[in-house]
Amino acid sequence: MVLPLVDENNPKCYYCHEGFENIEKLREHQKSEHEELIKSEDKNIKREPAPGDVTVF
Repeated sequence: MVLPLVDENNPKCYYCHEGFENIEKLREHQKSEHEELIKSEDKNIKREPAPGDVTVF
């Protein structure tokens, strides 16, 4: 799908591809409509350094 240039700066939900006016409305939409998907993704995310990452002090 090709979006018009007017919509390029508006945030878009990556679950249902619906566009929103601002990031706050997108957050509200994702919390209300896609709550189960977000929770299941949070369980699978491991927060650790990737192999080969270098820590700079």
